Amino acid sequence: MSHRKTGAKAASEAAKVLSDPTSTNAEKSAAASALSQRATNDKGRKGK
Repeated sequence: MSHRKTGAKAASEAAKVLSDPTSTNAEKSAAASALSQRATNDKGRKGK
């Protein structure tokens, strides 16, 4: 199983695609998929 995460630059580009009204549904789907694989940063979260 692969545990790769989407990089910051790719995530930024994906966000641009999602906010672009001229993007196709296929482009938006791919961008959303990339963002869903984005690594989360737990800094600042309160742990118990």
